Amino acid sequence: MVMKQVRFFLILLLGVVTGACEKQILPEEEYGSSAKGNLRVNIFQLDQIPFETTLRAANAPHCSRLNFAVYDMQGTRIKQVNQQEGDNDFGTAAFLLPAGQYQFVALAHSSNGNPTMTDPQKIQFTNAKGYTDTFLYYTTLTVGEEQQTLSLSLHRIVSLCRIVINDAIPEGITRLSFYYTGGSGHFNAITGQGVTNSKQEATYEVVAGQQQTQYDLYTFLHSTEGTLHVKMTAYDAGDNVQLEHEFDIPMAVNKISWLQGAFFAGFTASATQSVTTTVTIDGTWDGEDFFTF
Repeated sequence: MVMKQVRFFLILLLGVVTGACEKQILPEEEYGSSAKGNLRVNIFQLDQIPFETTLRAANAPHCSRLNFAVYDMQGTRIKQVNQQEGDNDFGTAAFLLPAGQYQFVALAHSSNGNPTMTDPQKIQFTNAKGYTDTFLYYTTLTVGEEQQTLSLSLHRIVSLCRIVINDAIPEGITRLSFYYTGGSGHFNAITGQGVTNSKQEATYEVVAGQQQTQYDLYTFLHSTEGTLHVKMTAYDAGDNVQLEHEFDIPMAVNKISWLQGAFFAGFTASATQSVTTTVTIDGTWDGEDFFTF
């Protein structure tokens, strides 16, 4: 009987010791959860504009979506976090990563959806989701056991063609389409430049009588400068082409090319018209360069 009691207490004591050891291991296993990741990031500014300003000032550059992605050094995506304006953690993210070297990408934009970020050298926006003002941060980093925090300063990587129609939308026109080539809807996060010869398109519903309408066409150039070929097509309610114009527009990264004129001058239904336009480069994004042709 005494031996049975001794054996029982030995087994009970072993269970207590084992349980105590397990409890000491738990904090290490929990380290690096979303709240305690060993890599934490926060958006600090977009091209010299404090990030909080973009959320509060009505006239400030603005983004409604953020994407953060971590890749290994071979370009395999390890983790991606997508955020929308209104999320409690909008502008901050945390990652639990094994020790090692990684590529890190952060994007700020206002597209209607998130881009495809499987490959850091070919991040893809689409016509369906739309192209918008886009800001990028890219770096390589070494992650260890100690927590580190990155304060990110994102820079603009798009070019903008801004088309302004000075005359009123005539009767019979219900939709405008802008089809443009020369840029790209995909870009390399390492270089910030376009990587495909995309066929981009933006379509707008319009109402007869609209005055001084403005349309913004964003693209990723293949180098710091380029030329965008734009075809503007006006349709009626039956989806019939009523008017077409084509333009070649000089572009530069982080600058706005303005194209404006009386696009519907002398318009009559079902007739193709010629039009005189002017092109200028507005450097308010980055310096003050202007030219005409």
